[in-house]
Amino acid sequence: MKRALPSLLLHAALVAGAVLTLAPLAWMVSASLMPAGASNAMPPPFLPPRVTFEHYAALFTRMNLARTFGNSLFVTVAATLCSLVINSMAGYAFAKLRFAGRDRLFRMLMAALVIPAQVGMLPLFLMVQGLGLVNTPWAVMIPALASIFGIFMIRQFALAIPDDLLDAARIDGAGEFEIFWTVVLPVLRPILVTLATFTFLSTWNDFMWPLIVLSDEAKYTLPVALANLSGEHVQDTELMMAGSVLTVIPVLVLFLVMQRSYIRGVMMGSVKG
Repeated sequence: MKRALPSLLLHAALVAGAVLTLAPLAWMVSASLMPAGASNAMPPPFLPPRVTFEHYAALFTRMNLARTFGNSLFVTVAATLCSLVINSMAGYAFAKLRFAGRDRLFRMLMAALVIPAQVGMLPLFLMVQGLGLVNTPWAVMIPALASIFGIFMIRQFALAIPDDLLDAARIDGAGEFEIFWTVVLPVLRPILVTLATFTFLSTWNDFMWPLIVLSDEAKYTLPVALANLSGEHVQDTELMMAGSVLTVIPVLVLFLVMQRSYIRGVMMGSVKG
């Protein structure tokens, strides 16, 4: 009994933490199905007195959320794919290719990790403006294309690739790009899944940068559109909860589908290098 008590207390604490975490999400879904004004009652009901999908219909008819959803999906998927290509190449180069200043440049990148992202927004905006990309989806993608954290993750994982394997491919006549594509990428697959999940989640949920570079409502991403929705319909809690549910569903589905590969990549990456 004494041995079972710590385990029982641990499981009870985990269950309590799970309930506290999931309760707001459950209420968000429940409120999105309530009739207008029902969630503002005191005390707020946890279950809808009558289930209705009118708020979801309003989002896709009166507010054209389908266009905004498509904007977010395009930006997020394109940024994630480009990020995998750029970060994997850079991480592999820092891990296995020898060039002048490699270690010094990598130390500079690591030092830049301590700089808050908000500090770099002004110079980044000026660069985007100079390229003529303001108010375009490409401007939203730029911060996600290459990240110091992503390069670091790939490098640490790629350090474990045996040099003999790469040298054998070179002796067989394979070029550097062929080696990267056929030998390195399959080995990096677990960490690439983890990086893809990180990038997708951060880009999908990003609010500040799209708000800065986008001025046309037709090009808004979901977080920006929902912020405007909150301002225009501040009393319509059910409508805002319906919009929040639509924002959460893609990232939740992605994590549920990729969770095994994601956790595997995190665990493998934690013991590399």
